[in-house]
Amino acid sequence: MFYAVFGEGYCMFMLKRLMITAFLVLSLSSCIPPHESIPQTLLLPQPQTAPAGQTDKAPQVSQGQTAPVGQVDEAPQTSQGNQEPEPAQEVLPEDSPSSDTETSDQGEMNGKNHAQNNQQAIMDEALDFLEQAQLLWEKGEPDNALKLLDEAYSLVLDVNGDPEIAWQKDDLRVMIAKKIVEIYTSRSHVAAGYQSEIPLVMNEDVERAIKRFQQGERNFFLSSYDRSGRYRPMILKQLKEAGLPEELSWLPLVESGFKIRALSKARALGLWQIIPSTGYMYGLKRDLWIDERMDPEKSTRAAIAYLKELHGIFGDWLTVLAAYNCGEGRVLKTISRQQMNYLDNFWDLYRQLPPETSDYVPRFLATVHMIKNPEKYGIDLNRDQEKPLSFNTVNTEKSVNLKDVAQILDVTEETLASLNSELRYKTTPNTYELKIPVGMEEKFALSIDKVSEAKQPGGARYIRY
Repeated sequence: MFYAVFGEGYCMFMLKRLMITAFLVLSLSSCIPPHESIPQTLLLPQPQTAPAGQTDKAPQVSQGQTAPVGQVDEAPQTSQGNQEPEPAQEVLPEDSPSSDTETSDQGEMNGKNHAQNNQQAIMDEALDFLEQAQLLWEKGEPDNALKLLDEAYSLVLDVNGDPEIAWQKDDLRVMIAKKIVEIYTSRSHVAAGYQSEIPLVMNEDVERAIKRFQQGERNFFLSSYDRSGRYRPMILKQLKEAGLPEELSWLPLVESGFKIRALSKARALGLWQIIPSTGYMYGLKRDLWIDERMDPEKSTRAAIAYLKELHGIFGDWLTVLAAYNCGEGRVLKTISRQQMNYLDNFWDLYRQLPPETSDYVPRFLATVHMIKNPEKYGIDLNRDQEKPLSFNTVNTEKSVNLKDVAQILDVTEETLASLNSELRYKTTPNTYELKIPVGMEEKFALSIDKVSEAKQPGGARYIRY
């Protein structure tokens, strides 16, 4: 019943709750297995303070992202709410205190258990509100459901200082916030229909962005437009297959200027400026040799999957774009805190988001306006854009440097680097599907044995981005 109503996340939460109760009763010292992981970009949990003398756990490295031998990779960051609870302290039997000290310790422990039970009772009440809200929503009473969700969220905020149930608090905060968004989204879909197109809003924010592209950032805009010719045909094809608006093909202009190796201070990389943890969630490989965030086709597939997921959460493309830039966690947190109907007026929500995202959506809308009507905005787009690169794929059975392969094929190293942009150091792994210009397959097969095997690239111990 619970699984059908709330899905796997809720059921796992309930299971963990039962397990921790048994855990305290039996005085076990093992940790409870974690539930299905929540992406980093969901709600950020509130910091928790560990008790005196208790050390923090080392961050866990995701099993799916193993660094090469001798290399230290950074694991995708996860929400603090996904950490396993600390082992419970051992409790002496109540009927066998051996001294006054033991009696005192037992009294202190009983006090801690009493406080913990009170906090667990608050969590239970919040869960009950969440369940009732779900039932009210299914009965067609969204306003009453939202009131209960608000009460549940307030209860959760009252739980502080107990690291043993802190992970429950973080899970529940995410569940409540997502349910609030789900109700708002479904209610607006019924009233206004599902928004499948991006509304090309024009307001003061968009006008300011247009002026910047016309003046101080004119060269950036035009050079980015020129580079777009190499990638947009592929992007448009994938967007069409996914059923997403074609205007999204201009998002890389705002994100990276259509530069494959664009790297931000936040370590977002590639055309779509994907951070490591998001790339990991959507299947992009990242190790010493390769970072698929720099592969235009693979990163486009990942970005489209992420955009589709965000649209499934929010149902509004402007909110999706804001969430893509600053993370859905921040957007969910803002919506749940303000209790606003962002689908009625996105710009009210937008102004509550972090300052670093204040230009993002206006810049995207300005880009689309200018591309659709260049004469109106005084730009000439009759330019020689870069062309898509044609290639075939061959297999390598040893690690090779692109410079050496370029020599046997009589092409430039930059040509091969452009075709194989995911290679971090222009060196292939031991086994690799190498892209080469069309018509050079036979030449490669006849000459590859002459190429010396390359050494492990980089020489650095750490993956830097």
